[in-house]
Amino acid sequence: MRFMQIGQIVTAFNKTGKYIGEITAVKEDTYTVRCLAVLIHPRQGDLHHPNEVDVPLFHERKALAYREQANIPLKMVKPYEGELIDYKESLIASVQKLRDQLEAKPDDAYSVKSLQALDGVIKEYELMYSIHF
Repeated sequence: MRFMQIGQIVTAFNKTGKYIGEITAVKEDTYTVRCLAVLIHPRQGDLHHPNEVDVPLFHERKALAYREQANIPLKMVKPYEGELIDYKESLIASVQKLRDQLEAKPDDAYSVKSLQALDGVIKEYELMYSIHF
């Protein structure tokens, strides 16, 4: 496995989200990655029961905040070759993409519940006027 270095710009999968970030620490089995942009917004709900609504707690999942750091397993981090993109613009685009995917399945119970959870997340992000409802 190719090891990366502190300061390297990477893509990182964390739970169900994908981010562009900078490696700030290298540990035995993880990289600490500072979030710089959101490529894929995390899915809503229970990670252990994907696409299910009858779970003890249906989570509202927020993306990592700008410059928030997370420890990511080595295999979930890859070099990033593209240009850096603005965090807020990337957050808006990733939320809109997830919202569009969920709205495409209006008869699906998981999509309906996910949209409700995502609406709560959008309010927390203070993006109400940036997302097309």
